[in-house]
Amino acid sequence: MTQSDQSSSCRCDSPPTAPARRGFLGSLVAWILGLVALVPGIGSGLAAFLSPLGKKAQGGVRVRLTSLDNLPDDGTPRKFPVVAEKVDAWRVSREPVGAVYLRKIAADQVQALHVVCPHAGCSVEYKPGEGDAEGRFFCPCHSANFSLSGKRSDAVSPSPRDMDSLQAEIAENGDVWVVFQNFQVGTAAKIAIA
Repeated sequence: MTQSDQSSSCRCDSPPTAPARRGFLGSLVAWILGLVALVPGIGSGLAAFLSPLGKKAQGGVRVRLTSLDNLPDDGTPRKFPVVAEKVDAWRVSREPVGAVYLRKIAADQVQALHVVCPHAGCSVEYKPGEGDAEGRFFCPCHSANFSLSGKRSDAVSPSPRDMDSLQAEIAENGDVWVVFQNFQVGTAAKIAIA
């Protein structure tokens, strides 16, 4: 055997370690990069899943309904629609979410009552008084009556509780803001829902 034959046989007998290590390192880097690429998706999914939980804890949405000048001084209630912003992935839209009765009870104080009857969820109507009689709220579905302050008028009312009051504020410029939220119907307890 010549020297060139010996050297070529030696090269053939040694295992090729460099390509195997390179393949392992390449696979390891690919796995790490793949896991890093999943982190934003998992984080976004977790945030979307937990988002409704955070919204429930807020206790309603604060909306401007009108100005104090638009409310009658005699305490007659006026009905105002509540329109809130809905945000999805690409746009912001304004959608009706309910309605509120507002009435001025003092020069600098406003009462806000939810229009939904606590009995079965029907919309409560305002009936103005005739002659010396005071106006009242009336549920047309089951004949529940409420005073102007939202209290049940009947001792045996089908409504399990008074009308649901909402937090109302008057800003320095005279704007009336209400914290709007919905409540469970059919229960004596006033329980907020999303």
